Amino acid sequence: MSDHAEAPGAPLPAFELPYYVVVFSSVRTAGDRGYGETSDRLDALVAEVPGYLGHESARTPGGLGITVGYFRDVTAIEEWRSIAAHRDAQKQGRAEWYEGYTVHVAKVERSHGFVRD
Repeated sequence: MSDHAEAPGAPLPAFELPYYVVVFSSVRTAGDRGYGETSDRLDALVAEVPGYLGHESARTPGGLGITVGYFRDVTAIEEWRSIAAHRDAQKQGRAEWYEGYTVHVAKVERSHGFVRD
């Protein structure tokens, strides 16, 4: 059983503190040009990174996309950043897939949640 949280359609749980988030906010260019396939491949790769906890993504009708990746520590984030396929996708993203993006990295020191029975 994986220790990676999978929660499509529902928020991920609050994780044991502290942990880190990587928030990737973006606006895509028109067309796919291999984006979907690459995204699926990167989802599989990040799941293999020790310390990866899960991620959530959403896109507004206006085109703003936000993905929040959850990681146990900075070491896990650095390992994810060092994967060649991830670096290649970043280059392709700047060249073809994104009008613009912003990345925020933060340490989470407080977290809580609620689930209706």
